[in-house]
Amino acid sequence: MTLQARLAIVVAALLLSASPAISKNTPKISLEELAQITERGRALYAYDQAAWHATDAVVATHPTEGEDGRYIARKTDTGWVVAFGHLSETHDAFLIAHLATQGKSPQEFSVEHFAAPRTDTAFFFAAAKAVDLALNDFQGEKVPYNVAVLPATEGQLYVYVLPAQTKDGVYPLGGDERYTVSSDGNSLIDKHRMHHSILTFDTNDPQAAKLVAGYHVHVLSDVPEDSDVFYVLTRRPSIPEFIGVDGKLRFKIMEDGSIQLKK
Repeated sequence: MTLQARLAIVVAALLLSASPAISKNTPKISLEELAQITERGRALYAYDQAAWHATDAVVATHPTEGEDGRYIARKTDTGWVVAFGHLSETHDAFLIAHLATQGKSPQEFSVEHFAAPRTDTAFFFAAAKAVDLALNDFQGEKVPYNVAVLPATEGQLYVYVLPAQTKDGVYPLGGDERYTVSSDGNSLIDKHRMHHSILTFDTNDPQAAKLVAGYHVHVLSDVPEDSDVFYVLTRRPSIPEFIGVDGKLRFKIMEDGSIQLKK
């Protein structure tokens, strides 16, 4: 079966399994709102890249197992800093076992190890609590998930729960959620299901080399999602993605994450 045929079947299954009714109205969204989605998607991609390269840098130092149960990344004026550690038993601090700091390039990280864990009661602590809050609520499929924490408006935090890529050349999209959490990480303010089910794009299929763009249908919303942009930026080879709403092509996400409204 060709990749196109499999995608068609998956899209059909997604439409049949979705509980919300498909909107009958033309999507109404401003160019400013589309730009904000692009910005969040790009930030999500940058977070993922920082976490990836920082993890590689830490693993290369052969750390003691069990010290770094969770990683939290934070963008600073000089680049990304990724803390590896865990919440204290009393949940009053985040204990950092390793700290990876970005160097001159996005792929370069230097690593500090702490014999006695460094205590953080600021951003990393709040972010770790926010992650726990989101994961305790999240109902996903039986696949591995990655988590990202990014600044939201009014000092709040976004926690993204996304299906993890577990095989080279196979890119998952869907089954994901974005949570909005208070700045201290203690209160869940909002949760937004971005996609219903998980689709996969397999570049190992010979038919994939012939595709010039991807396509999927939205049933939970009639606008692009942050993770749509993240998906396009992550996928290799880099190709745009069309999003269908009401049976029509409504949006095109370009290879750089920018979004075009199709009229």
